[in-house]
Amino acid sequence: MVLPSRLMLLRTAVAQIPVTWDVEKNLAEIARVVESCAGDDLVVLPEGALSGYGADLSPLDRLDPAKLNAAAGELAALARRTGVHLICGSLLYSDDRWWNGALVVTPGGARRPYRKVNLAVSERGVLGAGSDLPVHRLACAGGAVDVGVQICREIRFPEQWRHLVGSGAQVFAYLTHAANPDEPPGVWRAHLVSRAAENQRWLLAANAADAASHCPTMIVSPRGEVVAETAGGQRAVLRATIDLAAVSDWYLGQRRDDVLESRYHGGPDGPDDREGGRRRPGR
Repeated sequence: MVLPSRLMLLRTAVAQIPVTWDVEKNLAEIARVVESCAGDDLVVLPEGALSGYGADLSPLDRLDPAKLNAAAGELAALARRTGVHLICGSLLYSDDRWWNGALVVTPGGARRPYRKVNLAVSERGVLGAGSDLPVHRLACAGGAVDVGVQICREIRFPEQWRHLVGSGAQVFAYLTHAANPDEPPGVWRAHLVSRAAENQRWLLAANAADAASHCPTMIVSPRGEVVAETAGGQRAVLRATIDLAAVSDWYLGQRRDDVLESRYHGGPDGPDDREGGRRRPGR
């Protein structure tokens, strides 16, 4: 299928919401946000927003994969009913194990997964690690937009973000549950501004509503300008219409590949990952 030309203006909503281990409660919170949005909006939700998530992963023992899959089906029905494009963090169960990931849900009800590549220390040995960095093409009313997803500690690995740009990403969706009181204040905020500015891409960052948050929920422009921001334990939805004409390769086009070149060794995590995704070897 040939998609229409890329659109220039995209309505976005980035939600800072509580994340619990109660799937039904999480789904109700997500529905509250989505139903306040208009058709064709891009809505970004935090890490683990559907399934629940935390530094202590022992509640996984009580998380029912069938119940979670049914909730993901309700998420798809919600997207169809409202016409929104939805990027929602969730633990995912497949291949007889759990993964930390995200679901890219289209207004047509399709669910495309991203599985976190760089796991936190608390996740290792408990969750599977992804091996693919896909870019998801969203067919919006005015054209197509290409979105790359990163999760939590992947903010510290700029080479992954650079690969997404090389694969066509115009927008980064960053999903986190950053609530570690041992982290110095301001560091992750600075990382987010850098990821947007150094790649000249829009960045939509959603953190959980948690009093111990050390990373704001924010929208950052390709120039590194913070368009909207909130932090802390309160519920909030940041909204902005972003101009994709601001996306640029001005700085990346000046890289000295004769001095330093990176290579991508990843590949599809599963047979369903190719639907709607785009890949290109790293430069």
